Amino acid sequence: MAMLTIARLTLREASRRRLLITVAILTLVMIGLTTWGFSRLTTLTCGRDNLPCPPSEIKAITAALLILVAYMYHAILALGAVFIAAPAIAGEVESGIALAMLPRPIRRSEVVLGKWLALSILVSAYAIVTGALEFAAVNAVTGYLPPHPVEALLFLAGQSIVLLTFALLLSTRLAPMTTGVISVVLFGLTWIGGIAESIGYAFDIQAMADAGTLLRLLLPTDGLWRGVIYYLEPVALLAAAGGSRAAAGNPFFVSAPPNTPYLIWAVAWVVGVLGLTMWSFAKRDL
Repeated sequence: MAMLTIARLTLREASRRRLLITVAILTLVMIGLTTWGFSRLTTLTCGRDNLPCPPSEIKAITAALLILVAYMYHAILALGAVFIAAPAIAGEVESGIALAMLPRPIRRSEVVLGKWLALSILVSAYAIVTGALEFAAVNAVTGYLPPHPVEALLFLAGQSIVLLTFALLLSTRLAPMTTGVISVVLFGLTWIGGIAESIGYAFDIQAMADAGTLLRLLLPTDGLWRGVIYYLEPVALLAAAGGSRAAAGNPFFVSAPPNTPYLIWAVAWVVGVLGLTMWSFAKRDL
């Protein structure tokens, strides 16, 4: 199939770029630095007597810091997804590559699907591999492992695919830089919208809750990111903070995972936007 050929060529082209090697080196450096930081937690002392902190406190601190590290990867993945998707179609149209390729017996929809498949594999592999390495390294130096690491990594990959799909849609009509700016700004707005929704429901501010819900539906990245947080949280933290109004304003605490209707919406959103991307590219004059 032409779609698989396009996907294979896209992956091959990406593998030849120095960008992937650079990202891999920087990621290993980040994992090394964060692992060293986590290893220092085991040397913490508490109280005036400078006695070693109880294991329960070390575990709580490790869990909180691991969520912050996950947020770092969450932001890197979002920017990376936009960075590789923004020029995926627009760049080839501007350079003339698309004009030379499409007169062949290849449908534009196959080009879109092939690129989407290849780029989704790239960001998902990065999310899962780096996340697994980070969890393994933290477990090796502290003995702590998140309660649901697999689910957290899947949600992390999912939110990256959502943003990648959106950027690919914009890439069919806009220049790469414009696509990148719009995607990153909307990504940030939905994150703020998720916080606003939580505060709105906690303090019965319906207008704020509705605005936050609308943003999270418009681009379902924040809802999936909240799934990452939930599956990284230890049970003790959920039990201690659950139901607290103060916790509602904490962007790094979630009392419940995304429900089934929201997950169905996220999948339908990706399928719908991907279909809109194929239609938009098919109607574009080259």
